[in-house]
Amino acid sequence: MAVQIAVAGKGGTGKTTFCALLIRYLIEKGKTPILAVDADANANLNEALGLEIENETVSELISKTKELHGIPEGMSQETYIEYKLNSVLAEGKNVDLVVMGGPDGPGCYCFPNNILRKYLDNLSTGYKYIVMDNEAGLEHISRRTTQDVDTLFVISDSSARSIRSAGRVNQLVRQIKTKVNNIYLIVTRATEQDIVNLKDEIDKTGLELAGIIPADPMITEFDIRSKPLFDLPADSPAVKAVNEILNKLTL
Repeated sequence: MAVQIAVAGKGGTGKTTFCALLIRYLIEKGKTPILAVDADANANLNEALGLEIENETVSELISKTKELHGIPEGMSQETYIEYKLNSVLAEGKNVDLVVMGGPDGPGCYCFPNNILRKYLDNLSTGYKYIVMDNEAGLEHISRRTTQDVDTLFVISDSSARSIRSAGRVNQLVRQIKTKVNNIYLIVTRATEQDIVNLKDEIDKTGLELAGIIPADPMITEFDIRSKPLFDLPADSPAVKAVNEILNKLTL
């Protein structure tokens, strides 16, 4: 059974960067193959990984099935979605990617939840790890399209407001039925002094602080040049920090 890792946090906190470097770490440790699931409506994990997305997203596929002539005659909506889902997988050397896409309106995923869950469950049998990049709202976890999570990383930047948002993610985890075995806080663009200053806010979240990732000018440079963050050099401060954090944990 695949190990399931989820990453959540507000937009702009470095969540997708962490996802890409987490996947890089797993690949370097030989923990492949990996299935990456981009469940953020503002999907850009493919860019961070250097993967081309030529196929439809899951939400685009589902949206088309709502059209009058979107389903072939004689085929049920469920059967057609299951059939078409096989085409949304972007394949890489050690990691494959499924992009969920943004919701097409209220209730976009209500009917297909069981189909998506079955699809991801079937896919998981072929992978050692599943890494899901979530919105802060944990939409696909709370809707049960992801089953039990082995490890959840909540990403925050070094502002008090973002730390409080991370605490709300922890509260949501407690409210939903999905089982999460381990949950950790990671603070990005931070210094040790920032952590000292934010200690009270961090303690209020109820989250275990796994570590910090310092500001890294190499990330800005790669973004400007549209280079995959997956290809950051080994001496990148962010790469070194992520590796140090993950080396301390059992994934």
